[in-house]
Amino acid sequence: MLLAAAWLALPAAAQVTRCTDPATGKVTYTDGGCARGEAAREVEARKTPEELQQEREQAAEAWERKRERQQHEAAQRRDTERAERAAAPAGNDPARSVACQRARRSLQEVMGTLGRGMYDEQARLDAAQREADLACLSPADFARAERARASRAQAPYYTPPVVVVPPRPGPRPPPREITHCNVFRCYDKQGNTYPR
Repeated sequence: MLLAAAWLALPAAAQVTRCTDPATGKVTYTDGGCARGEAAREVEARKTPEELQQEREQAAEAWERKRERQQHEAAQRRDTERAERAAAPAGNDPARSVACQRARRSLQEVMGTLGRGMYDEQARLDAAQREADLACLSPADFARAERARASRAQAPYYTPPVVVVPPRPGPRPPPREITHCNVFRCYDKQGNTYPR
């Protein structure tokens, strides 16, 4: 719209002249005449009133086509949304909704990218699962899923297994008599070393 308004505001005798200062080589463009001593070269010739009117009409037509295209695209979006709402079942089963189908596709895409060593895999998976739950579960079921998710979130994502080594049966070795220690090791009477 601004382009069309600017185009319509052009003077009736649009002409572009390139002016070059012979002393400095500085180039300027003007719609008037060049200063004294500057070399002038016409870049765009002066247009007739008919040519200017034709350009204005073309700009107005282009603007009108753009506006019609935008209106058409908006109408198509509205029709698509209406069709999606109409395709949803009459009952209140969110698992059959279009939003649920989209969320499930998104969850499948995220699950397909797992195992590639990305640092945020778990966060992306959690977000996609939450979106799927929100779209596909009833409010009561979603609240239960959120409570379960909150209880799991308190524990870290990975807990290393605890390994219990049973004591070896048999007699205990006699205690060693440590004679001295330095920063890294201790030594006994037989010259054996032990980490500190």
